[in-house]
Amino acid sequence: MASIFDELIDRRASDGIKWLAYPADVLPMWVADMDFRSPEPVIQALRERVEHGVFGYAGPQPSLINAIVAWAESRYSWQIKPEHIVMLPGLVSGLNSVVRAYGHVGDSTIMLSPIYPPVYSSAYEQGLRPILVPMPTTRTGSTLRYEIDFDAFEKAITPRTTLMMLCHPHNPIGREFTREELLRLGEIALRHNLTICSDEIHCDLMLDGRSHITFGSLSPELAERTITLMAPSKTFNVPGLGCSFAIIPNPQLRQRMQSAISGILPHVNLMGMVATEAAFTKGDAWLADLQAYLTGNRDALVQFVTEHMPGVVTTVPEATYLAFLDFREVGLGKDPYGHFLSKAKVALSGGAGFGAGGEGFARFNFGCPRSLMLEALERMAAALP
Repeated sequence: MASIFDELIDRRASDGIKWLAYPADVLPMWVADMDFRSPEPVIQALRERVEHGVFGYAGPQPSLINAIVAWAESRYSWQIKPEHIVMLPGLVSGLNSVVRAYGHVGDSTIMLSPIYPPVYSSAYEQGLRPILVPMPTTRTGSTLRYEIDFDAFEKAITPRTTLMMLCHPHNPIGREFTREELLRLGEIALRHNLTICSDEIHCDLMLDGRSHITFGSLSPELAERTITLMAPSKTFNVPGLGCSFAIIPNPQLRQRMQSAISGILPHVNLMGMVATEAAFTKGDAWLADLQAYLTGNRDALVQFVTEHMPGVVTTVPEATYLAFLDFREVGLGKDPYGHFLSKAKVALSGGAGFGAGGEGFARFNFGCPRSLMLEALERMAAALP
């Protein structure tokens, strides 16, 4: 049966950088931006706000804050309070603000690798040193699973390490870490008096019917030292509307964050706030359909790689719409991105940009109609040596 997510939408006729960054004969499977229309309730709420006709300075209304609180309770069984929420114009600016607020020049931040590049680049940009701890892998046939080496992670901490930067669900590998894994990371953070920043922007893109576990909900002790970053942008495909938020239960940490962003970050986009409230109050059914569709895409991708791309190994994401493909055995060197761009006319995200352990890999965005995904994979298979 056809799905609404099967619709092919001409995005080259719009202003989307995903499709305009490359020539017209290139299929873009790179930036984390889906090729699906946002939920109709979100579109309708934006229409109604446009009809109002006045677009002055705006702030979050109580109904938006209450929607975020209710979403956290219903989706993650996480009880937060309205005053815990700090609105932000974007998650990447939030990452930089966290490092600015809680680190000092010369300090270090520690994180698992490979990882979403802005997580470690935020340290560089604020004068801190990122410590990237590689995750070991286990291969089963044509699939790859990443784990956490807790001993290596703890040994990498120095006296100047002040921040733990967590990406959960993890980008680019698609892991939704288990409660046991998160608790062990939490124990390390408590032993070394680390502040934790948990980037959870993909937390609603759970596959196989999984439920997300928020790091800040694990214990009262961890809640007191955790800054959780979230947004509707990946889930409901509204990244261009510029609305995200931090959840910070500790009032002292919250004040430091507010001071760090004051006069630096712009106001949150008013249309983004409208979209967020509509998504969190009326988007459940659409999201359930999306999760099922992405799970099907993930399964089709893994099957295709297994059957038609000998020597290529792929992660099996538990969340997100991002697969991390290992091309090291097929002789593409350190830059499979360049090979597939020139030989297959498919644009991926180069693995080296994700830090230690990323060379020879590429990230593939399967948040698109299945026919488009399969066309890209067929092109790539034909371009293998």
